[in-house]
Amino acid sequence: MSCVAVPDLDLHKIRKYAAAKVPAQFQDKIRMEVDVRGKAVTIVECRPPWHESLGPEWTRHAVARMKYDDVANEWTPYWAELSGRWHDFDLIDPGSIDEILNEIELDQTGLFWG
Repeated sequence: MSCVAVPDLDLHKIRKYAAAKVPAQFQDKIRMEVDVRGKAVTIVECRPPWHESLGPEWTRHAVARMKYDDVANEWTPYWAELSGRWHDFDLIDPGSIDEILNEIELDQTGLFWG
């Protein structure tokens, strides 16, 4: 059994991609974060509360998830239902992080950026 973590260079590319989605002047209204859990990396859209009665916590909405297969050295993309249930994005084959991020950016189905 393998225990290789997510490659540092790939994680750097994901974080760079997410950070570039929101210009600096708008980051008080929206920001993108990257959560890592094992071999899964999730891009999360965060927004401040729209009303003070909701408290100080920002809302978090998962945009895309990628899972790393260290044996094949490939990533598989996933999309989330509104309920939070994840599904394999089976319109493309697993591939490099560059290929997966490009597909997420193109979002020809509207499943990621909607």
